[in-house]
Amino acid sequence: MKGSIYIDRERCKGCMLCIEFCPKKGIVLSEELNLKGYFVAAFDMGKECTGCATCAVICPEVAIEVEKN
Repeated sequence: MKGSIYIDRERCKGCMLCIEFCPKKGIVLSEELNLKGYFVAAFDMGKECTGCATCAVICPEVAIEVEKN
């Protein structure tokens, strides 16, 4: 794994842009709701992260941080 993803559940509105733009398809829509009632994005631990940070750049809510390993 070249990167680690942190998604702020309370900022996420489940727009799925990060899911669409992830080159490794490592982000999924979880079945858990945040306090505002949105299904939130979550990193699939079975997938690999390239550390490209495309998800963080595309997120309109600034809910994603990517740390390169």
